[in-house]
Amino acid sequence: MTEPSPARPQLLTRQFALAWMLTFVTFFAAFQLFPTVPLRLRELGASLAESGRFMTLFTLGSAVGALFTGALGDRLGHRRLVVACALLFGGFLAAYGFMPTRWGFYALAAPHGIVWSGLLTATMATMAKVLPAERRADGLSLFGLASPGGVIVGPLLGLWIHQRWGFAPIGIYLSVLFLFLAALGRTLPEDHPHARAEGFMRPDSAAFAPSVVLFCVALGYGALGTYTAQEGLELGMRVPSVFLSCMAVGMVGMRLFMLRNGFGHNPSRRLPVMLLWAFTGMALLAALPGGTLRHALSALLYGAGYSMLHTLINARLLETVDPKRRGSAFGTLLFAFDAGIGLGSFTLGWAIGHWGYRTGWALGALALLAALPLTRRLSRG
Repeated sequence: MTEPSPARPQLLTRQFALAWMLTFVTFFAAFQLFPTVPLRLRELGASLAESGRFMTLFTLGSAVGALFTGALGDRLGHRRLVVACALLFGGFLAAYGFMPTRWGFYALAAPHGIVWSGLLTATMATMAKVLPAERRADGLSLFGLASPGGVIVGPLLGLWIHQRWGFAPIGIYLSVLFLFLAALGRTLPEDHPHARAEGFMRPDSAAFAPSVVLFCVALGYGALGTYTAQEGLELGMRVPSVFLSCMAVGMVGMRLFMLRNGFGHNPSRRLPVMLLWAFTGMALLAALPGGTLRHALSALLYGAGYSMLHTLINARLLETVDPKRRGSAFGTLLFAFDAGIGLGSFTLGWAIGHWGYRTGWALGALALLAALPLTRRLSRG
C-alpha cells in the first residue's frame, strides 16, 4: 500500500494576500501616472520627443536608488521601508497635481524614482519570506498577477480622468491612495533583527546575468508606456491605451496558463521561449499595418512573454542568493531593469521623434533578440 503524498504547502495566506494587494495598488496608481504625465508635459509645451524625459529621469532615479534601497531594506527592515516609501510616494503625487511648469516634473522625477525603487524592492523581499520554498515559481506567478492587474485598469482610468478633468485630479486622488498603501504596509509582518543584514552588503554575483537579460528587455519596454498611448491618440483610436491594457491581459493569461500546467523541476528552461514571445509581439507592433488591432495583437503576445521573464528570473534568484542579501539582489535586478527603461525611453523616444513610432518598436525588438543567447545559458541552469 502506497503512502499518501504530503500536502502541498499553502500559498494563499494572509501575508501573501497583503503583499499582493500592496503591489496591485502600487501599479494601479503608477500606470495612471505614466501615460498621463507625458500628456501633461505636452500641454505645458513639451515636444513629442521631450515628453519621454520624465520617464527617463524617473527610471534613472529608480535604477540608481535600487542599488541602495535594496540593501537599506536588508539592513533596517523591509516593513519600515514599505511604509516610509509609500508616504513619500504620496507626497510626490500631490506635488505633481499642482505643478504648473515642465521643469518641476523633471526636478521631482529622479527622487520620486528612488522612492519607487525602495517600495518595489522591499515588497518583493517581503514576498520572498512568505512563499514556501517548494512552490516559489507558482507563488511568484500568482504574485505576478498583481502588477498586470493594476496595469489593466490603471491606464484606462487615468486617461479617462485626464480627458475629462485634466491632470490635477489624478495626482491628488492618487496621493490619498498612497496614504492607504502606507497604512496597509504597517500590517506587514515585522522583520526579526537576526534576519537583517549586518551593514550594507554588495550584490550577490548570481544576480548579474539575470540583470543583463532584464536590461535588454527593458530597452524596448521603456518606450511602450510613454509612446503607445500617444501613437493611439495620433491614429485616432477610440481607446488609445489599448496596448497597455492588452499587454496586461496577455500577462495575466500566460500566468494563469502556467499556474494550471505547472513549471516543472527547472522553470528556467522556459526563459528563451518567453523571450521569443515578447520579441514577436514587439516585432509585430513595428511591422503590422493598422491601429487598434495591431496594438491589441502585438500587446497580447508581448505581455505573455514579458511577464513570465520576470517570474522565471525572480524564481531563479530566490534559489541562488543568500536570504540576507535578497533585498540587494532584487535591487540589482531593478537597477538593470530601470536603467534599461530610462535608456530605452530616451533613445527610442529620440528615434520615434525623428523617424516615427515603428522605428522605435523595431529597435526595441532588436534589443530583445540580443538577450536570447544569455537566456539560453540561464535555461541550462
